[in-house]
Amino acid sequence: MNFPFYIAKRYVRSRSSQNAINIINFITFLVIVIGAAALFIVLSGFAGLRTFSLSFSESFDPDLKAVPQSGKFFSFTEGQRTQLSQLEEITSFAPEIEERVYLSHEQKSHVAVIKGVDDTYPKTTGIDSTIYWGKWEVNSQLAVAGIGVANLLSLTLNDFQSPLIVLAPKPGEGSLGRGGLDAKPYNEFPLVLSGVFAVEEALDKSYVFAELGLVQALLEKDSTILSGINFKLAPDTDIPSMKAKISEILGGEVQLKNRQELNSTLYRMLNTENMATYLIFTLVLVIALFNVVGAIIMMILDKQQNSRTLYSLGTTIKEIRRVYFMQGVLVTSLGGVLGILLASILVWTQIQFGWLKITPSLAYPVEFKLLNVFIVLATIIVLGIIASKIASSRVTKKILAY
Repeated sequence: MNFPFYIAKRYVRSRSSQNAINIINFITFLVIVIGAAALFIVLSGFAGLRTFSLSFSESFDPDLKAVPQSGKFFSFTEGQRTQLSQLEEITSFAPEIEERVYLSHEQKSHVAVIKGVDDTYPKTTGIDSTIYWGKWEVNSQLAVAGIGVANLLSLTLNDFQSPLIVLAPKPGEGSLGRGGLDAKPYNEFPLVLSGVFAVEEALDKSYVFAELGLVQALLEKDSTILSGINFKLAPDTDIPSMKAKISEILGGEVQLKNRQELNSTLYRMLNTENMATYLIFTLVLVIALFNVVGAIIMMILDKQQNSRTLYSLGTTIKEIRRVYFMQGVLVTSLGGVLGILLASILVWTQIQFGWLKITPSLAYPVEFKLLNVFIVLATIIVLGIIASKIASSRVTKKILAY
């Protein structure tokens, strides 16, 4: 057995004859346990919030989306549709066209985005699962709007007496002069709400869903003009190879983006917040592990006579330093493992029982991830190694001399 490791284990288990040193060692171990538990709980809480935040985009955005390489629109032919239908990895796909429009209802107005979709859109994105009021039904008369739009314009469901008026500028140059001075420079169409969706505040105030053909007519576009195609892929589909296949069919005028690329700002913000949180709590751990340095130095002084005896028996200074180094590593490692174990129990009870609430009906989201276990354990061990190395270097010939 490794001699320094054997002695270090004995020192970890044994109690000092001086009660003050025992208290210092206990407090040091407790600080490590609390620090490790706090870091793991914070990372688990942030992982839960991340999943909770991204769940909104998962119900609104597809697995993969084709968007124009430049401009707002691109053409999509019947031949391309047939080729996409033959790809086994694509479960479903839904064409769409969208544009900013002016909405008006009973002397109230709002600028939003109208998105023209067909019957395959709910199957592709799962948007129908976000319906808060009414039902998902989109046709030549009926539309679905965000709850923000409905509130701003005081819209109600199935109100055929007072429909929502959608106005879109006529495309092309010279539209003001077409049809004479009395011609309207915009197209308009009435819509009646069949349902209201609720996803996230910004989206709820921005989108109205209508029939694809209706929106194409409103924008004076033919049936081949789209602004995007949404794809739902089979599980375990290789995204890069799928992008290559779809790009070959659609040509160079489109680019393909996955869900992360469609929400790059959100993902970047979440990653930055996660890193900042980790660094802040790691700094707290660094400060806390100064206790380890102090405790090991106190142990070196307490065991000074034992160290002198070992030195007289032929043990080198390097080996004696290793004894205290391993003692520090063992204490921090055990404290880290116990802290993670206690924190895991707390996280598990939150997942199962939801005892901590954001609202009376919504438990604070947490998520247990093995990656966080490894991150916390690695952080504790690395910091413990540094602290133990600093403290064990205090063993010198002067201390060991009689």
